[in-house]
Amino acid sequence: PAGRAIARMVSRGGQTPVAAIVVNFNAGEALSRCIRSVLAQDDSSTVTVIDNASTDGSAAQAQRQFGSERRVRFLQNADNPGFATAVNRAARRLLDESPGLAVDGCLLILNPDCEMQAGSLRALRHALEADPVAALAGPLVTDQAGRPQRATLRRFPDPWVSLVTFSGLWRLEPWLPVFRGVESASGLPPDVTHSEAVSGACMLVRTEAFFGIGGMDDAYGLHCEDLDLMYRLRSHGGHCLFVPQARVQHLQGLSSQSRPLWVHWQKHRGMQRFFLKFQAPAYVNHWRWPVSLLVLAGISARFTVTLPLALLRR
Repeated sequence: PAGRAIARMVSRGGQTPVAAIVVNFNAGEALSRCIRSVLAQDDSSTVTVIDNASTDGSAAQAQRQFGSERRVRFLQNADNPGFATAVNRAARRLLDESPGLAVDGCLLILNPDCEMQAGSLRALRHALEADPVAALAGPLVTDQAGRPQRATLRRFPDPWVSLVTFSGLWRLEPWLPVFRGVESASGLPPDVTHSEAVSGACMLVRTEAFFGIGGMDDAYGLHCEDLDLMYRLRSHGGHCLFVPQARVQHLQGLSSQSRPLWVHWQKHRGMQRFFLKFQAPAYVNHWRWPVSLLVLAGISARFTVTLPLALLRR
């Protein structure tokens, strides 16, 4: 019944139908707050929660609260296959139940530790409707104090960007033009802006574009699958939009606290995959292997240096 209700809701006319997908893993009470914030946006959006074998009872608690809500449905994975795989499973389920969603709808891919502020979904939807070439829109993502998180507007990582970011040299941007544009040190734009990438914590993506590139790459465990999605969307002619009028509060790392070593490894594994998949082939002939080995060594060094800090954050 919940699936049929969602299929009816996303096929409504009058505005772009939005189907939210929330991948949950041990998000605690934040999951319920996330669902509530999406439902409060308007009366046409739906929420599919897909749980990756949580052990904290968060999915069961949310199901008790929203089990009778016709716009919410719950899916359960027997294990934790990773974020990208869970999103793809939920998206395919939605498509099976409402084929029209793939043509005129949008998927809202949202972390369970996010809360959408009033009017945010409307702003994201309007930005996409106003720009037919745009494939994905992301909001201004903040922490609990309202400070913008660094990933809210970003560039695709490459050897130079990664070096400048990790070393902190981006802070010299006001004085040295060579570092300009790596980070948004000079402030975020006040209006809707084309961007290479936005935060993966909250993404509104056209379903036609999403399914057109085959969804997310299942080979990622956690981290960089969002950048991979945005990179492939751009390669197929669609760009990203940063929409500062939409605001989302993100309790970053909430689902990662129970397994910091695994998450830290997956983050760097994702970096390796992104580089080898998209950037290493650009180095031709005798340059490819030396550059690749240097970059992979740098990623390994970063993993080692930052591991103690990752473990302390638990």
